Amino acid sequence: MKACNQCGKCCIKYGDGDLAATREEIDLWELFNPDIFEYVKGDEIWFDPETGKRLTSCPFLGIEPKKDESVPNKYTCSIYLDRPEDCRHYPSLISEMVRDECEMIEVIDLQNTKKAQTKLDYLMRDSRPSSSS
Repeated sequence: MKACNQCGKCCIKYGDGDLAATREEIDLWELFNPDIFEYVKGDEIWFDPETGKRLTSCPFLGIEPKKDESVPNKYTCSIYLDRPEDCRHYPSLISEMVRDECEMIEVIDLQNTKKAQTKLDYLMRDSRPSSSS
């Protein structure tokens, strides 16, 4: 399994309304991160603060500037340390990575998915609980 190359596939796929934030996260944003909280509507996230309409992408997803246009885009998260739990926990399963065409997965991972899952759990140890817990 490769390290994340910041391809942005997960953020692009799930950043348009398929993410949730916990009540605790929303409450903390309201108190400490009003710049994030302004994109919350009720208990849901990523709404335009002016129109109230759901955004089609995460407002905190950015693209790193690049010098060479032939290289793929690298995506960044401007709220990385305060991102929702849904974001912190992704990816959680090898099958999820395959479904979403995650660029971390390698052919060898598909040959032994149990070993790959163990490696994924290790790589994600600081972001989420293990899939086996």
